[in-house]
Order: sequence, then structure tokens, then C-alpha cells
Amino acid sequence: MNFTSAQTYPYSSMRNAAFAKNGMVATSQPLAVQAGIETMKKGGNAIDGAVATAACLTVVEPTSNGIGSDAFALVWTKDHLHGLNASGYAPETLTREKVLDLGFEEMPKYGAVPITVPGAPKAWAELIKQFGKLSLSEVLEPAVRYAREGFAVTPTLARFWEKAYNEYQILEPKSVFEEWFKVFAPEGKAPEAGDLWGSPDHAKTLEEIGRTNAESFYRGDLASRIANTVQSHGGFLSREDLAAFEPEWVDPISVNYRGYDIWEIPPNGQGIISLMALNIMKGFPFSERDIGTVEAYHKQIEAMKMSFSDGLHYVTQEDEMKVSVKELLAEKYADERRSVISDQAKEPKHGNPKKGGTVYLATADQEGNMVSFIQSNYMGFGSGVVIPGTGISMQNRGNNFSLREQDANVLKPRKKTYHTIIPGFVTKNAQAVGPFGVMGGFMQPQGHLQVIMNSIDYKLNPQSALDAPRWLWEGGKTVKVDPTFPVDLSYELERRGHEIIRMNNHDEFGRGQIIWRDSETGLLIGGTDPRTDGVAGIY
Repeated sequence: MNFTSAQTYPYSSMRNAAFAKNGMVATSQPLAVQAGIETMKKGGNAIDGAVATAACLTVVEPTSNGIGSDAFALVWTKDHLHGLNASGYAPETLTREKVLDLGFEEMPKYGAVPITVPGAPKAWAELIKQFGKLSLSEVLEPAVRYAREGFAVTPTLARFWEKAYNEYQILEPKSVFEEWFKVFAPEGKAPEAGDLWGSPDHAKTLEEIGRTNAESFYRGDLASRIANTVQSHGGFLSREDLAAFEPEWVDPISVNYRGYDIWEIPPNGQGIISLMALNIMKGFPFSERDIGTVEAYHKQIEAMKMSFSDGLHYVTQEDEMKVSVKELLAEKYADERRSVISDQAKEPKHGNPKKGGTVYLATADQEGNMVSFIQSNYMGFGSGVVIPGTGISMQNRGNNFSLREQDANVLKPRKKTYHTIIPGFVTKNAQAVGPFGVMGGFMQPQGHLQVIMNSIDYKLNPQSALDAPRWLWEGGKTVKVDPTFPVDLSYELERRGHEIIRMNNHDEFGRGQIIWRDSETGLLIGGTDPRTDGVAGIY
């Protein structure tokens, strides 16, 4: 496809896609984009640029990620796609029985109990070790600078910061969240748009991670501080848990969608849900003339409902799954699921295949390297536990574990939970088209389906593919639509049995980025979501 001539969406903004010859970085914060571009300009490649951007995002968008995050990456280099799963596992001493004994009926959202091993620092080090041109210390320099010198808070960031501040204020016991308020609300309030905020402790931690290639975080002084703090607040993470962790190189999984191969990280990530939905949708004939039609939206929603129901029932750490990835992505199973879709909305049910806060970034360079990278604390700042003197906000990924013994995703020691963050990648005829992603919890596979169909079926350029109205399936027949979603289509979907909720803001509909390499010109064409403060930076 020649993306330079792709059409625009009828309801899209007037923003144009970005074009570049040498390199591009797209993410949700302009300063993080600059960090990636700066790194590539001083001799780094797209992998160096991705890590620089990711580290910078822990500073300039702490409402979505931090040093205590998990991460996943898809890396295209030398005509091969590599997958990195840097999600951490549950502590060895954390069992469902212990959580139940603490009085919880389900995994808690906040505090020390849901903290699992963070994988992001190790992901940075591993990516640089395998594919980078610069040292980790060099790559982290821009992030260190912004943390030490401070930066001006942007409007979207300020809104999410205030929301987190209000949530943490009512949580108990207050001693668990005391350090969060010291670091992230030093003036007794959330920073507002235009306020300067920095974290010297964060800068020192990043320097230590760079100097030790992340070893301090997992086996050194930082590891001791992390384990001691978590355990002092009643959590289970230990130095041994941190020391035993290694990110895992995995074979990405894919389906072919109308001649394009769409790639995701295999479970424990939820990317397989996007692929199952695309497998269903490719049996319906859609083209540019179907853009914005009720028929297209209805079938998308129904396909996603079924795929999500399967994913939530079956997906967990891959070797713990009761059905295989191959079975879930089988053409025969997709045919069976497709046949269930009618003209009316249905209550979702999982099938039986055996019968037959997040930040996302994309980078590209003139050598042909491309990276799709995502990292997240989950639920904004994460657990609310901040390690004193470090600026490290710890994730709360353990919240996704189930405490019901019969569930596939039941909590077990050293097990990886069902994970929401998913990077995406597209190839055609074994050549890279490029990275894409949509951040935002359980919106992510839904966003992947929508931007891929926007790009391939409707031939939208990357910016228009991201600008287009979005929907979010909430459960049952409930579907939220963003403020740009056409009112007449909302009514038509309601007549088909969907329960439509029109939202007055964009907060729940994800924030995505895309970089495609045009097959005819070799140019990079990128876009960044209007639902955030980001840009697609070029050089």
C-alpha cells in the first residue's frame, strides 16, 4: 500500500501525517520524542532511540509509567522481527491462600500486595545489549537531565495527575502512600499545566541503572531498597525475586489480514485478542466505501466481544493455558466464531477452540530498524508505593490475577499474570511496514483492531487512522463511544441492541502512535494520537 496517498477520515482533525527520510519517533510526550531523536542523532539507532524515549517517559509522563514498570517490545532489525517479554512474575511467597487470609476476596488494586517484579529496567539493558550502538548510560542521559532540571507539565498530563492525587488521598493506610505524596505532590497538590516538576532522586536512580546496566535494580543497592520497602508495607517482593528475573526473548505471533501480517507478543499478553478479532473480521468484505458505516462498527464490536471473552477465559502465562495459541488462532475457529455474528448485539460468551496507565512509542531509523515498545505501571501511577530516595513508583500488575482456583489466570508464585500492554507490528511479504500501538488497559486490543482496519481496509494515512472516532466495549452489550463518534451512528447501533454510552472526554479510548515505511518511496509516515500531548518527531 502507498500510504503517502492514503485518504483521510471524514471526521478527522486537520492534522497531517508526519513524513521523514532519516528517522522518526512517535509517542505521547514531546520531550520524550526529543530524547529519542537526540539519541539517534548522536549515533544511536532506532533501538537506542526507543530506550531513550522509554526512560524519558518515566520522567515526563509518570502518570502512566515509571522505573517500576513492565515492558514489551517488538524489534525489526536485519529483516527479522524479535519479541521481548519483560513482564515480571509474582513473588515466590505470594499465594492465593495468603491473599485470602489477609481478608481480600480479590486481588487488591493498590498498596504493596499486588506488586510484582518490574521488568522495564532489564528490558532497557537487554535491548541495548542485543541491538544498540550506544551504552545504556548514554541512552539514559536525556531522561536524567529532565528529571534533574525539571520540565513543564503538559495539559493532558496534569489532568491525569490530579485524578491520581484525588484517588491516593482517600486510600488507607496513609503511611503506604506517604512517599508518593512527597515525590509527586511536593507542594501539597498535583502539578498543574505549566508547573515545573522534577525528581532529583529519579535522576540518581536512572544514573545508577545506566552505570550498572540495570544490575543494581535487580541484584544491588536498588534491589535492597525495593525489597525492604515493599515488605515493610506488607508486600511479598524479595531480593531473591528480583535477582532471579530475566526478560524473555519470544517468537511473535501473527495472523494474515488481507495480505498483511499483523504481529503481537504471545501470551501472557493480550495481543492475541486483537489477532482473534482480526481473524474473525477478515471473513467480512470491507473496503473504503464501508468507512463509518453502522455495519462495520457493529461487526467490529461483536468480533471484539467474542475475542475478549475467549481471552479473559483462556489467556495467562502461556505454559499455564488450557488451550494453545495455535488453537485460538485457527482459521476453523475464526469461521465458527464469525458464524455467530448476526444483525443484533449479543451477550458475549467464550467459545471452545478445542472443539474443532500505559505509554507506547514507535521508532524507526534510516538503516531500516524499527521498534514497537510499550511500558506501564498499570492504573496510572501503579500501586502507589514509591521507594524512598529513588523516585521509583512500583507497578501493581498482580491486580490482574484471579483468586479463584478454577481460573486460568489464578495467582501462583513466580507466575506471570494476564497482561494488558501490547506492542503491535505489521509486515507484508516478509518486509517491515512498521510499528503501531494504542495504550490504555483493556482498550488496547480494541484500539489495535480499529487502527489496523482504518489503515488496511479504509486506507487511511497514519494520522487519520488515529484521529478516527473510537468505541470501547465495556462488557455485556455496553459500548462507550468517544466525543467525536457520529451521533447518528450511535442511534443506529442502539437499534441493533447495543447499549451506547456517549462520553464527554477522550480519557478511556487509548492514545496511539503509528510509523509506516512506504513501500514505494521508502519514506517514513507517522501519526500520533490527538487524545494526548504527543508528536511524531522527525529528522
